[in-house]
Amino acid sequence: MIDLRAFAYIDQLQKQMVAYIGSSARGYYPVSGQAALFVEIAPGIEINSITDAVLKKVNVLPGALVVERTYGMLEVHADSPAEVRQAGEVVLEYLGCKETDRLKPKILASETIERIDPYMSQIVNRFRAASMSISDETLHVLEIVPAGYAGYAANEAEKAADIKLIHVSVHGASGRVYFAGSTSQVQSGKLAAQKSLAALSGKEH
Repeated sequence: MIDLRAFAYIDQLQKQMVAYIGSSARGYYPVSGQAALFVEIAPGIEINSITDAVLKKVNVLPGALVVERTYGMLEVHADSPAEVRQAGEVVLEYLGCKETDRLKPKILASETIERIDPYMSQIVNRFRAASMSISDETLHVLEIVPAGYAGYAANEAEKAADIKLIHVSVHGASGRVYFAGSTSQVQSGKLAAQKSLAALSGKEH
């Protein structure tokens, strides 16, 4: 039995989000403006067969493939939103389920830190994979399950506000998004991310 944990379409990848994927993933890097799909399943090993099925049937590129014992995550993208939608249909057909069979996103933590301390800024930058945080900026941290929704949330936050993506983790027990900027812009990004996650239908945890 394969469980569909996360399943999220992105209509238009933002500039920082694609730069982050390019800096951290080992697949074929996307460019801004492309459509994308994030999928997370359990058990993790099955993501290999799903990836093979998608790439044999649809003209999309894999940007990230993560295989863990418990969870597996796949991101694919293309210039054509229709191709990405078709990739999603291949995934659902392979699993024998509907989009609404995915788990609904659940926010575990949402923290905003104003005027970040210089030492806090430095330690965050030690593990970041995108832009650097700067002291006195406002930092927001969002933790989500399933982890595959973190990329979707980060992209929606960037789309809505003038923020800097600091770090995005899209696999594992939970997903995390770090972004920074002025307090007003960070609040706008936070609300956009939360609203976009709340709009996704699915099964309760």
